[in-house]
Amino acid sequence: KLPNYGVFDEKRFFKSGAMDNARPFEINGVKVGIMVCEDMWSYEVPMTQKQNGADFLLCINGSPFEFDKDKIRVKHAQERVNETELPIMYVNMVGGQDELVFDGGSFYLNPNDKPRHCAGFFEEKTFEVTFTQGRFDGFHKDEFQYKPADKYESIYNALIVGIRDYIGKNGFKGVVLGMSGGIDSALCAAIATDALGKDKVFSYMLPSPYTSDESITDATDCAKRLGLTLRQINIEPAMKAFETMMADEFKGLEKDITEENIQSRIRMATLMALSNKKGYMLVSTGNKSELSVGYSTLYGDLSGGFALIKDIFKMSVFHLCRWRNAHAPSLSKHPVLDVIPRNILEKAPTAELKPNQTDEESLPPYPILDDILGCMVEGEMSIKQIVRRGHDEDVVQKVRHMVDKAEYKRRQAPPGVKITLRSFGKERRYPITNHMRFQTEV
Repeated sequence: KLPNYGVFDEKRFFKSGAMDNARPFEINGVKVGIMVCEDMWSYEVPMTQKQNGADFLLCINGSPFEFDKDKIRVKHAQERVNETELPIMYVNMVGGQDELVFDGGSFYLNPNDKPRHCAGFFEEKTFEVTFTQGRFDGFHKDEFQYKPADKYESIYNALIVGIRDYIGKNGFKGVVLGMSGGIDSALCAAIATDALGKDKVFSYMLPSPYTSDESITDATDCAKRLGLTLRQINIEPAMKAFETMMADEFKGLEKDITEENIQSRIRMATLMALSNKKGYMLVSTGNKSELSVGYSTLYGDLSGGFALIKDIFKMSVFHLCRWRNAHAPSLSKHPVLDVIPRNILEKAPTAELKPNQTDEESLPPYPILDDILGCMVEGEMSIKQIVRRGHDEDVVQKVRHMVDKAEYKRRQAPPGVKITLRSFGKERRYPITNHMRFQTEV
């Protein structure tokens, strides 16, 4: 059974084996019915192994993380055990690979019993389990009770593993990131520090004339809590150089978003220069809400080597920060609490590219925007269905137009960790060029 949906392209690379070959291997006199990943998600392969004399079923997996997927795996395992009346051992990979994180969570399940964990989530471990008299038994039964993962703990750990393995397995020395004093860069700095340690995270503040003292204070406070040295590079000289350089071409034209975007691109050019010179990978700090509606600058803050929270909506960014302040992740290399300053959690989000700017000048309030985006992107709901949830139709139409229009930006965004059911990239494939515009839906 070859999955060919979502992030999976198995039919491009593999041929499906014939069902006649679904025969058990004999190991020390025990017949083991081996399945690969999707084989367990349907009836045919396990039952064929049973009919061919298997004593138990072993399912080997590269099953990527998304929240609550562990419950889906257990559900399918329970269905196969009920159908075949054979025990199942479910073994899953651990580690990050580009946009995917494999979260482990291996377990075994006997007929008429609860699932038992052989290993936890996000950590490679080896446990010994005995198969005798048609059943699995763990040597330390109290340690083997299956426990579903806590929501924000599992998401945070997935982000740690994603960036840790992307940096480590691709040979980077560490990461560089810009800290603005805002919540997105604070969360990215915390995750990177937890994943890599403070000695491999290099943070920079790149203030402009529009950067408030409050932002500098908040960024400095956050860096100090994480054990980071926050370096400052003022971008005002580069802004003046661009203004002089473009004066003739911009003559007679009003200042607009162009000048705002130049600031973002100056920052990115500066951070990329630091990345090139010192060998550290640049972390992009944009979230899924911004990426969805194009509230980012192409070749500016959208750029980087790895977009750590590109699949995290803005409201979830707040939840993760609050969770991190109250918990030290088991995988953390900086296990202290209260790493995100309270003021960062409470102040209004802003890009600070012009005086007194806030995100809500350009976007609906984030609680409304995120609910609409969740329905539209992950739920694939129609306009009418979203409006029936209580949203204004004009707002929903505006958001859909922004999502469609921003596809060309998203296509040029860096990879980042998949967390949700529908991440941008390999999983949600829409054309950039689509001239049709629908005002109503039937």
